[in-house]
Amino acid sequence: MNSQSVTDRVAIGLSFLCTLHCLALPVLVALLPSLTAFAFADESFHLWMLVAVLPISVFALTMGCRKHKRYQILWVGFSGLAVMIAAVVLGHDFLGEAGEKTLTVVGAAMVAYGHFLNQKLCRAEECSCHD
Repeated sequence: MNSQSVTDRVAIGLSFLCTLHCLALPVLVALLPSLTAFAFADESFHLWMLVAVLPISVFALTMGCRKHKRYQILWVGFSGLAVMIAAVVLGHDFLGEAGEKTLTVVGAAMVAYGHFLNQKLCRAEECSCHD
């Protein structure tokens, strides 16, 4: 397995983790209030996830675009990253909690979908970048 495949998979996993954090954490905190003591219950978690997702996604999406020349996949992934950046920058102070969660989930889904398309295209064209 090469770096292209690994980064696509890691980016999909991180996007899922962002979504899980946004949707499941409020329920878990209501059920287990002691979770608020952990860093992942803090708003800075979004920033740290973005710091992890950005370089991995930019690398994987750019490498896939170089090989496959499918710029629409790059557009989907980069648009998702822009939406995630907007969610972190604007935060719940400007968007409210629901707005921030919505942007984060939509952005994460777009990023994951871009990486999924990258992997699917690679398998369909039988190239070696995801072996």
